[in-house]
Amino acid sequence: MAPTPADTAPVSAEGTFALNLTDRAVEKVKDFATTMPDAAGKALRVFVQAGGCSGLQYGFTFDDASGTDHVLAIGGLDVLVDPTSATKLNGATIDWIEDHRGAGFTVDNPNVSCCDCGKTCG
Repeated sequence: MAPTPADTAPVSAEGTFALNLTDRAVEKVKDFATTMPDAAGKALRVFVQAGGCSGLQYGFTFDDASGTDHVLAIGGLDVLVDPTSATKLNGATIDWIEDHRGAGFTVDNPNVSCCDCGKTCG
């Protein structure tokens, strides 16, 4: 069964930026936020950096917003995305999976070609 997005949010007047988190991902972020002392009062930051076999690597951390961040309200969470990462994450869906290989966030990103490593595309 395909994951369903918890929400999408507009980013700018020029267009719409869609970043989706599945219900599983939202619940896991909320769980981390309550169990990690450094997360208190902070939003989830999703970012992209160079790396991985697709050319992109995804990162997640709890952080305070900067003046240039896009702040999205998704599933009761504040999600921060810097402008550069936003251009690479448009239309992506973040999910939380647990299977025989382990557990973690995956990113289904329509903007990149994927291999089967599971590290950069989900």
